[in-house]
Amino acid sequence: MLLKGLNHVAVITNNATRLNDFYREVFDAEVVRDGPEPLPDREGPRLSIIKIGDWAELNVFEIAGNTEADRQTPMFGRGRLDHLALQAASIEDFEEIRRRLMARGVADDFVTDFGPMLSLFFRDPDGLECECCVENPDAVPGVFHGPGNRAARYS
Repeated sequence: MLLKGLNHVAVITNNATRLNDFYREVFDAEVVRDGPEPLPDREGPRLSIIKIGDWAELNVFEIAGNTEADRQTPMFGRGRLDHLALQAASIEDFEEIRRRLMARGVADDFVTDFGPMLSLFFRDPDGLECECCVENPDAVPGVFHGPGNRAARYS
């Protein structure tokens, strides 16, 4: 394979400070840049770069007057970026992330067992549906499940 993984996903927000704090507090992510985007002829929108993994970032743009972050519709009706899926480093980290998300009231207790992967859905402070995934330690090789299959370890 010629790729190492995802480099970044760019999102638009109405409140970069709130979004930066959310990813820092829930995922221990690091905000590595936060300030105006330099443009040749003027100061550009605020750009925050949130490091969410070794090779993965969120590029968060706060643009005065832009209302795109206010639009949310059902799954597969959200435009080209439907949702964001983050990979937890371990099952223990997944459980800590789950605890933090539930404490904030942005995720319920349902963990989906997709077979090789466990998945937890949540909404970020802008309402973007996101997912946190982890390798399933209880997986049976070759067995896959669809959405709605509750993970036995979280029953």
